Amino acid sequence: MTATVLIPAAGMGRRMGADINKQYLQLAGRPILAHTLSLFDQSPHVSRIIVVSPADEIAYCRREVVARFGLRKVEAVIAGGAERQDSVRNGLRHLGEREPGVVLIHDGVRPFFPARLIPRVIAAAAEQGGCVVGVPVKDTVKEVEDGRIRATPERGRLWLAQTPQAFSCALVRDAHEQALADGFRGTDDASLVERLGHRPAMLEGSYRNIKITTPEDLLVAEAFLTRPEEP
Repeated sequence: MTATVLIPAAGMGRRMGADINKQYLQLAGRPILAHTLSLFDQSPHVSRIIVVSPADEIAYCRREVVARFGLRKVEAVIAGGAERQDSVRNGLRHLGEREPGVVLIHDGVRPFFPARLIPRVIAAAAEQGGCVVGVPVKDTVKEVEDGRIRATPERGRLWLAQTPQAFSCALVRDAHEQALADGFRGTDDASLVERLGHRPAMLEGSYRNIKITTPEDLLVAEAFLTRPEEP
């Protein structure tokens, strides 16, 4: 079974403090986005890739990332929206009604997702309707309000959600359209699906699957490149 991959890469990267958007920052001589796309472009379990970019960067993305690095499975680079949720919705609308299978939604600045997990994510989404990659929390988590601790959730039940998050395309498209109709903003795609009464599976991923959003993250990413993860 193969799947479509939707890559939202329309973020501005204000926390990075750079003069270009974070997905185009260089990591070992290639843009971060090129590393991420290559991960899926090389997978036999992926049939096509859709990139969602800021409208004024579409030509740049096609030229300096897709064409320059020979990414054959990138079918289209389309315009994103004001926020990530809008960008993903645009991508799902681009797929249209002809897409009956599984779609993986993955952040453009998470280049270290283990490729070996791609078929497991697809299979879990196909069997259960949805699958989220994540890792158990390592630290104690505090719930805080007005600068004071309200509660300490039991750590054994808490996970950090990452991407990819994979779903039946029809299900996640319906979830996004319903969220738009209701004026609901979620923190990830799974939260929109959960609103419809579904409970996606959680698949343990990797602590290396970081989202590169700050200068410190970029330093960590460079360190990861010098010591690849073991299979």
